Amino acid sequence: MELISVIVPCLNEEAAIEIFYNEFFETVEKFSIPVKYEVIFVDDGSTDRTLSVMKSLSRQDKRVHYISFSRNFGKEGAMLAGLRAAKGDFVTMMDVDLQDPPSLIEEMYKILKTGEYDCAAARRGDRKGEGKMRSFLSNRFYSFINKMSDTEFVKGARDFRLMTRRMVNSVLELTEYNRFSKGIFSWVGYRTKWITYENIERSAGETKWGIKGLFKYSIEGIMAFSTKPLAFASFLGILCLLLALLFIAVIIAKTLIWGDPVAGYPSLICVILFIGGLQLFTIGIAGQYIAKTYLEVKKRPIYITKESDLIK
Repeated sequence: MELISVIVPCLNEEAAIEIFYNEFFETVEKFSIPVKYEVIFVDDGSTDRTLSVMKSLSRQDKRVHYISFSRNFGKEGAMLAGLRAAKGDFVTMMDVDLQDPPSLIEEMYKILKTGEYDCAAARRGDRKGEGKMRSFLSNRFYSFINKMSDTEFVKGARDFRLMTRRMVNSVLELTEYNRFSKGIFSWVGYRTKWITYENIERSAGETKWGIKGLFKYSIEGIMAFSTKPLAFASFLGILCLLLALLFIAVIIAKTLIWGDPVAGYPSLICVILFIGGLQLFTIGIAGQYIAKTYLEVKKRPIYITKESDLIK
């Protein structure tokens, strides 16, 4: 019988874990597909009772496993740890808040069993229940990154997707430190079938993704899958040079033809501030890429496992 591995990253989710566990198994036990399940909860350095709840479920049900980090390493590290630990013929990732409906797994499995696809992925058709600013920024991000990157990013895409073992193995070959999984899933290729569903409210707890965190995550994605910001910085430099040459030509012409005195201090200060600001901006772009390179070459582990029932 085939095995489906379910990876569930958690950060301070003590109120949601048991709700997820009960809802998940209650749902999948109604499926007509002949498969087994293993659920791997990954504790991303929680400070509440998240790990205790995971351990309790693991003792009660042999289908449940847990991995606990030594500190918070981020969702990307948690997903990677789960992918490395998963033994299933098919692997999926789900949020513990049940915004990823378990009911879609049966449809995803049937899609992959046709042999036509290696991934069945979920995307939200709407953002009902989210703040207007959050929804607006998210939509603008997908539009922007698709213009900046050669890798396709599907609007409303979730991390929730069911993948074949060969696709998972390909994802695991990418060992980069600065990870952006949405881009990695697209970059490795393989045919993906998209399933659209309506947005679902959290089952419990509060989201750990504020606008600041999402903005930082979007910058990670742009830096990881596009070098166009560097080209943009070069373009700005050339544009400023042309503007400076034009400005010099105008001043010379005015002085020689009309005898106008050169206006000094105000125009000089404006030019200095403008050029200085552009220089700092372009240096900042280059600095971001240098920082990413610096972190990559240090070869630090993406996460550190403190304890797990999968480690014997």
